[in-house]
Amino acid sequence: MIRHLLAPHVPAAANSLGVPRGFDSDGVVMTFDDGPHPEGTPAVLDLLARAGARAMFFVVGEQVERRPELVRDIAAGGHVVALHGYRHRFQPRLGAVSVAQDVRRGRAVVEDALGGPVSWHRPPYGVYSPAGLEAVRDLGLRPLLWSRWGKDWRKFTSAQRIARRAGRELTDGDVILLHDADFYSARNSHRRTVQALGLILADLRAHQIGTVLPV
Repeated sequence: MIRHLLAPHVPAAANSLGVPRGFDSDGVVMTFDDGPHPEGTPAVLDLLARAGARAMFFVVGEQVERRPELVRDIAAGGHVVALHGYRHRFQPRLGAVSVAQDVRRGRAVVEDALGGPVSWHRPPYGVYSPAGLEAVRDLGLRPLLWSRWGKDWRKFTSAQRIARRAGRELTDGDVILLHDADFYSARNSHRRTVQALGLILADLRAHQIGTVLPV
């Protein structure tokens, strides 16, 4: 199973294939998947700006085509725009040709909207197939998973629960996963994420942990 599915809950697999789940850094890396979203993304950007925090946004090509201006807003805020694929599809269900086409198409759409290159990639659902990981690396993209997550896509959760789960035993070098969109998750889940983000940022300030971007 480890050979065929590479997910964050299998740290040994990530380590053996050189896919980072965290970094050696003085601070945490905040990441958001599935956008850009017309409501969730601006709300997240506003909270990050008020906190002086920086983050990575793993955007989906089909959503970028609908809202290219939001990708430029993300970059203008000093954040990193990264690729989540053209469509939000589970890589192991795709053939080698299909997954490579998805990555290439997604990168082209995002770079066209951004007006510059993207360097990082994260697969939908956090699962790489061998063909998917090979395609990402062949295109010169750097894969990234995560070490902490709020499971904020769930229908029956709360902002407090999301914040507790994402911030549990948080340390420098952790990569936090949240979602600024509800296109592929429970309806309006991004609203709880925004509420949770305020709690997480306050907790980071209280523990004097900053946010950093990978280099």
